[in-house]
Amino acid sequence: MRAAILVFLGGGLGSVIRFYIGRSMNAASPSFPWGTFTVNLIGSFIIGLVFGWILEKSKLSENLLLFLVAGFCGGFTTFSAFTHESIALLRTGHTALFWYYLLASLAFGLFCVWLGYVIVKSI
Repeated sequence: MRAAILVFLGGGLGSVIRFYIGRSMNAASPSFPWGTFTVNLIGSFIIGLVFGWILEKSKLSENLLLFLVAGFCGGFTTFSAFTHESIALLRTGHTALFWYYLLASLAFGLFCVWLGYVIVKSI
């Protein structure tokens, strides 16, 4: 039961922060889903930091891991929104933006996970 509560609390916090970032960034530039793109990169970076810490420094408590990864990052990152927005770009004829969004999300997401790991390793 404790695990479910930790995931619930982390997920709620991540979702609320995602909502505000997405709303503000997408309103500023409605032609490209910058909010989803940004939170996915931040979430990738956080996961890189967490797993870098686990692999290089020490174990994290099970509770903190549940709160941060399954909870916060699970609620904060937006793969379902990413896929919906990708299809919407295609459906509205923005094929070049679709490919840019898809490839940039993948490349920069992987980079952010790697960067988080490298930062922790260097500490």
